[in-house]
Amino acid sequence: MKFVEKLTRAMQTNDSLLCVGLDTDPKRMPEGISIVDFNRAIIRATSDLVCAYKPNLAFYEAMGDEGWSALKETVKNIPDNIPVIADAKRGDIGNTATAYARAIFDNLGFDATTVNPYLGFDAVEPFLSYEERGVIILCRTSNAGATDFQDLLCQYGDGYRPLYEIVALKASQWNIHGNIGLVIGATYPEELSIIRRQHPEIPFLVPGVGAQGGDLAQAVRHGIDANGRGMIINSSRQILYASTGNDFNSAARQAATELRDEINRHRSGLA
Repeated sequence: MKFVEKLTRAMQTNDSLLCVGLDTDPKRMPEGISIVDFNRAIIRATSDLVCAYKPNLAFYEAMGDEGWSALKETVKNIPDNIPVIADAKRGDIGNTATAYARAIFDNLGFDATTVNPYLGFDAVEPFLSYEERGVIILCRTSNAGATDFQDLLCQYGDGYRPLYEIVALKASQWNIHGNIGLVIGATYPEELSIIRRQHPEIPFLVPGVGAQGGDLAQAVRHGIDANGRGMIINSSRQILYASTGNDFNSAARQAATELRDEINRHRSGLA
């Protein structure tokens, strides 16, 4: 099953645009619980409330062999009907990109991954060749430093456009398999609106809600597609660490339920 189809089915089944970011930090977990057990408990508590899960590979890489083992087990513990996105932000020359794609898709078994397009098409193409998998290209990221490069006006055709708009245009041109998405941060609602108008059918991975201060109502209003979907709204710390005690899983469920329902209230207000 193709990534976008799997994502759409999960959105419909769970009536959800919520993605839980499994950015697991041992320093914030209750004492005496393993990474695998923590993640498994979070997944069991929230799997009927989400459209996707998104582990950020950095947290697992930092733990060495233990982290890689935990990452593989975490992916295995996610129900088959819920897509899993590797937040890896890989980007390198073609032969290296090919190795990254094999690692993420063939070895680790992810349904999709985030990719840095800075090196151009030949660095993205090895990921795109996995037609069943999703390739979510960094476009307008949620961090404050995004303006350093992404807002720069660049010559394009007969005029000038911000770099993030050109990235989105290129991504649309590369999307021959229908497996491309874009990372557009909730912290930049105006840019979110611009890219949605220009690319009405491409799904957006939207970080920045919660700890980063993105406005959820504006994000939904500007990012939703004509079908009332098209957004994977990520939340990590707000859900994972809703409690640091032994009730962390029930607290995570409560936080996920509240956020999923809040997203849906904003969706229904646009119907």
